[in-house]
Amino acid sequence: MKYFTSPKCTQQRRFCVFGSVLALSFSLLTSAQSQASSEASETQKANGKPNVIWVVMEDVSPDLAFNGNVAIKTPNLDALAASGTIFTNTFSTSPVCSPSRSAFFTGMYQTSIGAHHHRSHTDDNFQLPSHVKMVTEFMRDAGYFTLLMGPKQKTDFNFSPRVSAFDATDGEEETVSGSYHHGDPNMSLLTKPAWLEYKKYHTDKPFFAEINYSEAHRQFVKDHKNPVDRSLVNIPSYYPDHPVTREVWSQYLETVQQLDYRIGHLIEELKAQDALDNTVIFIFGDHGRAMLRAKQWLYDSGTKVPMVVVGLPNVAAGEDDRLVSLIDVLPTTLGLAGIPIPQYIEGRNMLAPKGESRQYVFAQRDRLGATDDRIRAIRSKQYKYILNYYPNLPYTNFSAYKKLQYPTLTLMEVMHANHQLSPLQDKWFNDTRPAQELYDVVNDPEETINLAYDAKFKSVVAKMHQELMNWQQTTSDQGQYIEDPRIAERLDKSEKIRFEKEMQSRGLSSSTSNEAYLAWWKKELGLAE
Repeated sequence: MKYFTSPKCTQQRRFCVFGSVLALSFSLLTSAQSQASSEASETQKANGKPNVIWVVMEDVSPDLAFNGNVAIKTPNLDALAASGTIFTNTFSTSPVCSPSRSAFFTGMYQTSIGAHHHRSHTDDNFQLPSHVKMVTEFMRDAGYFTLLMGPKQKTDFNFSPRVSAFDATDGEEETVSGSYHHGDPNMSLLTKPAWLEYKKYHTDKPFFAEINYSEAHRQFVKDHKNPVDRSLVNIPSYYPDHPVTREVWSQYLETVQQLDYRIGHLIEELKAQDALDNTVIFIFGDHGRAMLRAKQWLYDSGTKVPMVVVGLPNVAAGEDDRLVSLIDVLPTTLGLAGIPIPQYIEGRNMLAPKGESRQYVFAQRDRLGATDDRIRAIRSKQYKYILNYYPNLPYTNFSAYKKLQYPTLTLMEVMHANHQLSPLQDKWFNDTRPAQELYDVVNDPEETINLAYDAKFKSVVAKMHQELMNWQQTTSDQGQYIEDPRIAERLDKSEKIRFEKEMQSRGLSSSTSNEAYLAWWKKELGLAE
């Protein structure tokens, strides 16, 4: 696999002539390609149905080089973006895995189908409403062979499928770092069971494949071959610019660089087997980066994701700035496959005329593990409105996941106790939060200036609040109903046990002071004095 060098890009299009040359290695996605070698492939082309691949990247925000990030090197994703369509305003419906994935795999808001509490239905046989189908059911019924590929066989549905979600799967690889895979970067996916079954028995059919890349799901790992220049990393103003923060952020970017390498390797494999002919590839994040005030929160840092679609018929390469929700990927896939889109589907075809584009995208957060909450958000191109149903709760409502995985949280707790944070950063430790938040995301992209109580924006707040209420009513937001308390009790107990066990494995305990824990983190990050 050739590892490309990142091009120097302009701020406007972020691609230069060299970037266009790189894109030529992937040009067969959008231009004429040599005829497929097998008769089965030719038969499939004659049927007119494209292959479809969903490449799902866990916990990734638009922090890639083609997004304008000068600190990171993502040449393979840059090349794909240069030959495809970049949807620059794409958002998940939830800032955490299982609600988001339950939504985009069904084309339905997780709040409509009862999948809104994170991993609340992992072992209770909870099923989707009878009329709701998974994307793979639609594709299978239309003659597709469906595959789940990759070292991390992640579906993370917050429901139990009534039928098998995929026709063939690879099986889970042994994990290497934390609970997620950081294995061989040159791992071949097309020599594994799912693809081999397709090639041996089903090449007369088009295929639908979901391929998951879990690299950016913590823990992060360093890229020793292409280290990020720490001085180039842009630290958001709501974090302290501290060596711990800068190192964590740099390791996140280096982890994404390794993700880029793996995707480049996948493309080379597909190309070698003529599997890119008549194929559309959707590449997107399942939600935002695994950082404080990002993942698990409804700010853009938690819900805005990269989205590139390559191989769209009769669509020129470039950028598309319309608002897109991840639940739109399913109906767009159905449209490409010539499958009628059922009326109940809440997602929209991304390729519909722009006059039919969304005015708003919506997102939710409810209970995450043992952390109880209820938040809703609506976003236009100009504004983000957030409704906190429990304003009495602090932003730092305890989360075992964040305490175990986010060094910056412990750093900020120590700095808060020592009065070392800026007023903006210190807001994170307020005892309560505002019931309403409004941000001008164009002029305040970090969402730090709350306009909800500014009289000049009274009409904006009223309009967006009403639109949010209309959405909740229209989609039958099930967050209004009280969850079975036994579920929360079970999760509270398991989270407490997991937290104590993990802290003990680190030579610590749940009562370890923040100062001692920060010292442990510094050692883990290679910053020990």
